[in-house]
Amino acid sequence: MELRLKGRKVAILATDGVEQIELEQPRRALDAAGALTHLVSPKQDSIQAMNHDVKGACIPVDRVLSEVRALDYDALVLPGGVANPDVLRTDEAAVQFVREFMLADKPVAAICHGPWMLVEADAVRGRTLTSWPSLKTDIRNAGGQWVDEVVHVDDTLVTSRNPGDLPQFCAAIVREFAGRFDETRPDAVTEQGVPVGDSPPGPSAVDGEGAARR
Repeated sequence: MELRLKGRKVAILATDGVEQIELEQPRRALDAAGALTHLVSPKQDSIQAMNHDVKGACIPVDRVLSEVRALDYDALVLPGGVANPDVLRTDEAAVQFVREFMLADKPVAAICHGPWMLVEADAVRGRTLTSWPSLKTDIRNAGGQWVDEVVHVDDTLVTSRNPGDLPQFCAAIVREFAGRFDETRPDAVTEQGVPVGDSPPGPSAVDGEGAARR
């Protein structure tokens, strides 16, 4: 495979309860394309992955959330699993981490229940995305438009519905991340970070349209 993401750093934000396949398959696709991926978590050591409602592997954590910033990475992946984003969205540091990627207009990909983090970060307003169907009302209430599609790309945001969409999701994140990295984009995140109260702009706020491990 062509190393389209060579030298690029991608954070995968997750904690206990993450759907194992939704973490591992995108990570393998990114690694195969040359990206340097870190599993970032509020927890140290490892997290407990799940295969639906059955315990899966314990996956080693590469970076503790408190030790990193969005500024350290080029892109972000948000895997699902019901418990994983439900816990993370109560963690303000995790929500702020996601918010900073969106404010910086960096590529973000979320699958299944992962878009809950985008809702919590007030990052779906004016955007179109897909997810596990139970998030539809949450997304609409947060100002987003929900669609039932295998994969949907809205500017820098790539979303999919469920594990069955993983082949298309993985292909889309490699393609879309690589395409964004080919462009020249100023980084909107400063050394001081982004104020917690700021909300990521939706498409209507951006020019009138949808805009190795160390």
